Amino acid sequence: MPPVTGALPTGVLSRDPIPAGSAAAMVNGTVESFVRAAAIGIAPQRVNAVSPAVVTESLADHGDFFPGVRPVGLAQVAAAYVRPVEGGRTGQVHEPV
Repeated sequence: MPPVTGALPTGVLSRDPIPAGSAAAMVNGTVESFVRAAAIGIAPQRVNAVSPAVVTESLADHGDFFPGVRPVGLAQVAAAYVRPVEGGRTGQVHEPV
């Protein structure tokens, strides 16, 4: 049986914080740190994260919080889960482009 794998969601705020976004930045950073540390402890199971920027489809509601951040489409975010789930790497944070 192949090892179990997973990809947790996180976000751009771990690497590009915004005003009044410290709690969300903390959560994003925590998830990313957990993925890196858990990958060591749960082998051969794999765990990764997907960390998109602001999603194009949410710009109407959240775009003002992310001036100058290049948005990424929801289809790109969904496609970004393929590599961390089906690939062989672990402990990685994938950023959809």
